[in-house]
Amino acid sequence: MPTETIALVTGANKGVGLATARQLAERGLTVLLGARDTEKGEQAAKELARDGLTVRPVRIDITDEASVREAAALIERDFGRLDVLVNNAGTLIRKPAVTVTAEDMRPEFETNVFGLVRVIHAMLPLLRASRSARIVNVASNSAVFAKATEPGSMFARSHDSFVYSATKAAVNMLTVKYANAFLDDPELAHIKVNAVTPGYVATDLNDFQGVRTPAEGARASVHWATVGDDAPTGRFFDDEGPVPW
Repeated sequence: MPTETIALVTGANKGVGLATARQLAERGLTVLLGARDTEKGEQAAKELARDGLTVRPVRIDITDEASVREAAALIERDFGRLDVLVNNAGTLIRKPAVTVTAEDMRPEFETNVFGLVRVIHAMLPLLRASRSARIVNVASNSAVFAKATEPGSMFARSHDSFVYSATKAAVNMLTVKYANAFLDDPELAHIKVNAVTPGYVATDLNDFQGVRTPAEGARASVHWATVGDDAPTGRFFDDEGPVPW
């Protein structure tokens, strides 16, 4: 069995995911760089490897059951366990709230919610095999009810990210429910699961209009992926501390 810490980051070929993979590797973790597109994943891994960082590209499309199971089988075969899972992969499809249909909502829920559950379910036996497993679910400030109900705020007026905000609110609730379930199961109680927000990061999700860099956005994920056994679980954080739900 390997003695290093094995970390899988989904959606890691660009943006916050790539920055998260980089920072985890800089901390000495063995990083499995998850990407839906094999070529893009390989290119991202080569970029980090040129900087002397230990990374390995892994193809994983979180919307595809077979792809996720194949990734889990690869990790089982080569490492026998998974110590860190960062559920970073996500999508945002902009459409005015008043025009959104139930069918319009499906792609974002398939990726941001069902995809997250699909990955956790597949990786749970590997996380169970770790001595101190960590799951980080990447959520969003747009899921915070206090922000969404603040009159005139950016979050109250971001009507075209209607579905995205709903999916990230679901991610927050799933995080709490997973944490509670793990705590009640002696075989899973060692798994810490928390949600984080990267903040308003300049990525292709917002046409690079964000005010933070991907490196800044990755900090919360990296911190909660590497916390000790005395850390809380079932909480929501940014890189400065707890965020109100």
